Amino acid sequence: EFFTLRAAVFRVAGDLLGAELTLGSLRISAGDVIVFFLVVWLAFVLSRIVRFALEEDVFPQLSLPRGVPYAISAMVNYAILLIGFFFAVSAAGFDLTRITVLVGAFGVGIGFGLQTIFNNFISGLILLFERPIEVGDEIRVGDAAGIVRRIGIRASRIRQWDNSEMIVPNSRLISDNVKNWTLSAGKRGVEIPVTVNSGDDIQHVVALLVDTAKSNRLVADDPPPEVLLGDVAPPPTLNLKLRAWTAQADKVTRLTSELALGVSKALAENDRK
Repeated sequence: EFFTLRAAVFRVAGDLLGAELTLGSLRISAGDVIVFFLVVWLAFVLSRIVRFALEEDVFPQLSLPRGVPYAISAMVNYAILLIGFFFAVSAAGFDLTRITVLVGAFGVGIGFGLQTIFNNFISGLILLFERPIEVGDEIRVGDAAGIVRRIGIRASRIRQWDNSEMIVPNSRLISDNVKNWTLSAGKRGVEIPVTVNSGDDIQHVVALLVDTAKSNRLVADDPPPEVLLGDVAPPPTLNLKLRAWTAQADKVTRLTSELALGVSKALAENDRK
């Protein structure tokens, strides 16, 4: 105002924001574009605030099954972003009827190019609603095995034992055979193959194997460890299987190693006796 520039600046800014680009019957101005992206950005901010409030204040006070809070949070996120998009389109002054016609005209061509992405998106929604796989589950799909860390719009992240992360498309988690060790039970079983001489005192060997498993602090008491007859082997050998369970699914590899070493040591000491 002091330099008598305010009116000129406002006039130039108004001309720039009001400048329109005409594409057939569609008119777009710089102001409309700015309003559109501003509303979309506000929708992202609102989504993050709502998800933070749900995860930090609401969910901890509710007794929800594992995986349900993540599913609710993800669906709320998608809903806010979708509503924000339509608000942005409306606030920018676009005619939704014309946009619908335009999307329909390009829908077929775009559909062929984005059908894989759309398939993964729908598969992600199925995972969130049906919950065959949840965040925190230990799964194996193909060559990837680890703990599910995130179920995204297009793909899910699986953290492996070496702390690397596999990005697996959601459609694979729906269409491929997936082994889920923690879907319906909190305990995971391990199995140690043991080959002994058929001339040994089998009952004594079985008791020795069970005691070795029970002495490990990672082995659960219920169900108790057991020894089963494995594949039939030609004399003079006998194949057994030591089976044990643990409630600490993330330490299965460690338990397997400890049981194998413990069994080897126990059998060696028994032979010396």
